[in-house]
Amino acid sequence: MQRVKWFSIVLAALVFLTACGEDTTTSTQGGSVRTGAVDSAGVTTAEDTGSQAAETPERSNPVTAQDSQVPMTSYEGGGGYIAPAFATAEYHPALAQGTDQVHLDLSALSQGYVAVSANSDKRLKFQVVCGELTYNYDLDADGTPWIYPLQCGSGEYRFRVMENVAESRYAELYAETCQVNLTDEFTPFVRPSSYVNYSQDSSCVKKAQELAAQAADAVGVVANVYSYVCQSVIYDQQKAASVQSGYLPVPDHTLQSGKGICFDYAALAAAMLRSQGIPTKMVFGYVSPNDLYHAWNMFYTRETGWVTVNFQVSGGSWNRLDLTFSASGADSTFIGDGSNYTDLYFY
Repeated sequence: MQRVKWFSIVLAALVFLTACGEDTTTSTQGGSVRTGAVDSAGVTTAEDTGSQAAETPERSNPVTAQDSQVPMTSYEGGGGYIAPAFATAEYHPALAQGTDQVHLDLSALSQGYVAVSANSDKRLKFQVVCGELTYNYDLDADGTPWIYPLQCGSGEYRFRVMENVAESRYAELYAETCQVNLTDEFTPFVRPSSYVNYSQDSSCVKKAQELAAQAADAVGVVANVYSYVCQSVIYDQQKAASVQSGYLPVPDHTLQSGKGICFDYAALAAAMLRSQGIPTKMVFGYVSPNDLYHAWNMFYTRETGWVTVNFQVSGGSWNRLDLTFSASGADSTFIGDGSNYTDLYFY
């Protein structure tokens, strides 16, 4: 009998939460996430703090790599895993609607994403509103198209392109409200986006294909990716201390350089697993006891059992696994039952 199991790959250790600090805005070139009030005139009343990188350097070191060790055994089960067709996410200019300045592509809403392109001589933001949640993304003003996930599932969404009018104030340039009916709840999390940037030709995708070919099932794919990333990518302390606002990870760069911060680990793991048809979220939130701001992943598989890595797994729920943390050599007891992790934003 198959049992549904959720797994979460948390991608930064407290040993490496040195790069994760207090959050005012979750932000990258792909976007800053902040819930800001908007007045009746369509001008945001929330102060714009600009693009702050997902990691703010934090100088504490609560755990060290020498404290303990995590087994790095991969799971090879005979090469029985067959990945589904590669899921794409594309901007379709011929299908976009809007104005001379704004081009909003709503043609793939059922597939879990929205695409937008805009031109302006002012700073722009793209806002995705779903229920009580508001995701604010920095948007290039030179017509570059960007793709964002519909992470709240099926329901009503409002999409707004906002233009800077004075200091930290933004006015609505264009907006559409749409009813989204996803083909399934996982479709936003099996495709590329501005946060998880990869293509069928990406090096990380080809490596994921190699690792998947050695696995018997999706659990084996996850175990192989976990083992590979832990052994191949080290934490970049220098980057953590100097990362600039507007930073967006490129999974291939992380793979090629062999180092990165928690955002890089999260994007790399998401790209590799999504490319093999395994639904994977990138999550931003806090880790106690120090309430350090952090990035990690969650993934979903229908198979039974976690075979090689000693992490707690509960059926029918999200479970946490920390790759940056694990790559440092610390053990799984730091993650515990996951109650010290607070999920805030999903991509």
